Formats: sequence, structure tokens, C-alpha cells
Amino acid sequence: MKVLYAASEAVPFVKTGGLADVAGSLPAALVKAGVDCRVILPKYGSIDPAIRSKMKHIYDGTLHVAWREKFVGIDSYEYEGVTYYFVDNEEYFNREGYYGYPDDAERFSFFSRAVLNCIPALGFQPDIIHANDWHTALIPVLLKLEHPDDPRYTKIKTLFTIHNLRYQGIFPKNVMSDVLGLDWKYFNNGDFEFYDAVNFMKAGLIYTDYISTVSKTYAEEIQYEYYGEHLDGLLRKRQKDLFGIVNGINDTIYDPKMDKDIYVNYDVKSAAEGKVDNKVRLQRELGLAESRRTPLVAMITRLVPNKGIDLITRIIDEMLEHENMQFVLLGTGEHDYEEWFKELAWRHPAKASVNIRFSNQLAQRIYAGSNIFLMPSTFEPCGLGQLIAMRYGSIPVVRETGGLKDT
Repeated sequence: MKVLYAASEAVPFVKTGGLADVAGSLPAALVKAGVDCRVILPKYGSIDPAIRSKMKHIYDGTLHVAWREKFVGIDSYEYEGVTYYFVDNEEYFNREGYYGYPDDAERFSFFSRAVLNCIPALGFQPDIIHANDWHTALIPVLLKLEHPDDPRYTKIKTLFTIHNLRYQGIFPKNVMSDVLGLDWKYFNNGDFEFYDAVNFMKAGLIYTDYISTVSKTYAEEIQYEYYGEHLDGLLRKRQKDLFGIVNGINDTIYDPKMDKDIYVNYDVKSAAEGKVDNKVRLQRELGLAESRRTPLVAMITRLVPNKGIDLITRIIDEMLEHENMQFVLLGTGEHDYEEWFKELAWRHPAKASVNIRFSNQLAQRIYAGSNIFLMPSTFEPCGLGQLIAMRYGSIPVVRETGGLKDT
């Protein structure tokens, strides 16, 4: 079986969230299982120059984005047994950051078209194209609308994975003609129309052959109004094609026995002593009171409401005041939350460490040194933090939702 895995990000090249972890791990696992799985990504300007210099250039051409004619290039790179393709266009992808630009509809419609139009140049004929989230949701749409009779495409099946239904790629309706170059009948018949706007994910969900999401419970939840983000009706109609498959982690990368970022390596047999040693070293680094017996409670999270932050702010101050415990936070987010936690650390300097930033190294050390890992999300499609915490012997305390319930 041949699979082309299309995503907007993947480790080790670019990461903003959990999609990158999955896109960097699942294809490698499929290759180990005997599947010829290859990955295609935008060639962002922020990709490590050492990696960019080793890419092999395989294609140059042009591509139409509605009335625009744009350059498109394809480079390839081998990493840990997986072939990665990179769609090159300096105008669209050589920028600071990855998302949130006014022309995101144009950028990612270009990427989706490039994925399809460049298949003949790859020397790789996929049986399945696996698209992920709204950035690649147009792939199943364009496959059926623009290549219906081309024998190079007619046998290709599509799978679309919802990593987070909240982010759908919603744009003004003029995108239909000015960016997509598609007939307005596909808007008027409801395929793209969403409250008088264009919705990339909705269209992808209609046109894809199969749908998956990242946990069994989340697949059930999104068919109800509370979690369905106004697409629950469509998902109920397609429930026979909807599957929930729990995310996993790369147990080679996340291995306390081999992890170079933690203070002391350990395995199952040495975990009791190893975790205590890591905790004391973490306390020392973060300026907390050193204690082998004090429970250390940790959060590595975005500071936004859906991560259940309000549940923590209601009680953590009182707990630090009266209980024998310590609290460590790593993450960034909404300004009000950031300031609240900074004040918490000021009130409890020996018991609370608040780190308003992100550091992969510190994250690994927190997993290794903590006793309890908090993840009280109001909704969580799957979540990876709780899986990593368990791998490092930190007990997750979570809210019963989505993948947190399943894992």
C-alpha cells in the first residue's frame, strides 16, 4: 500500500501543536509496518538550514490559483526511513510564523492543489492520500472536482483526519471564485457554504472517502451539538465513514531510559529512584525548595480557557497555602492567565515555578521530575501530554473528555 500523508507541519521540520507530533511519528510507524508512506509539507523558510541544504530538488513548474499563475517547486528529503516532500513557493511560505495571515486561504489552497498536481512528478503513485485538518481539506475536494477522469487520479482514495474540529478554515465567500476558482454552484448547493462564508473543512468532510479523528470518544462527541462546532449534523450523516483512532507517541523519542534532555535516565526498574533524582534536580533548577518527599504537580499547556485553566485558578492558590505540595507550569497563552500565574509564583516562591515560555528540554525535565500531571481540559480531541506523562511515570489527573477518557 502507498500512502501520501499531507499536513501543514511535522516534526522535526516545523511544530506549533500536536499535529506536528503525529505527522512526525505516524508515517514512520507505518513505514516500519511495511506501508510505503511518504509525507508532503509546505517548505517553510524557518526549516533548519542544515536540513534545507540537503534537500534534493525534483520539480519546477507553475500552478494556477484561480486567475493567478504561481511558481511551484518540489524538494525531497529522507529522514529516519521516511521520504518527505516539500512544496516550495517563497511568496507563500518564506514568512515569519505559519498561520494567521490574511491570505491563508490562498496559501493553503495553493498547497492542496500542488499536492495533487505534482503527483506525476514524484514518481510515486499513492493509493491513499491522507489529509489532515483544514489546511489540507481541499485535497479530497479538488481530487474529485478537477481530476474526475484522469487515470492517474481516479483510483486514489482519501482519508481526512480531524485533529481539532474547532479550527475549520473559514473565509469570506469571495474566496470561492477569487482564490479557489470554483463554480459558485458548489457554494450554493451547500458544499462550501457556512453561514454565508466558505468553510474548507466542511467541504473536505463532504468530499473525502473516509473520516477519522484522534480518539474514539471524540468521534462520538463531535456528532453532538455541544462539541460539533456547527458540523455535528454533517458528521452524523457520515457516521458510517467516521472512525476514532487514538493517537500515540513515538516511544523512541519519549523514552526516559534514553532521553538526553532529562537529568537522570531511568527505566521501569529504576523509576522510583530515578524520578526522585530528577525531581530534586528540577527543584534546584527552578528555585523551589528541595525535597525528595514533596509531591510535585505539573502542567505543560497553552493558557487558554478550553485547557481547563479556570478549574486550576480556583483552587491552586489555596492548595499551595495549606498543602505539602509544589506546582510547576510551562506554557504561554492569554495575557490575563499569564499574569495570574506570575502572581501565584510571587506569592509562593518556594512552592511554585511559573515559566511563561516553551522549551522542549524543560518540558522533558518536568515530565521526568513531576509526580502528578494536570490536564483538566474542557474538551480534548486526544492530547499527547497525558501519554508522555505516563511514559515518564507521572500520574495524569484529567477531565473525562475525548482522548483523555480513552487513554
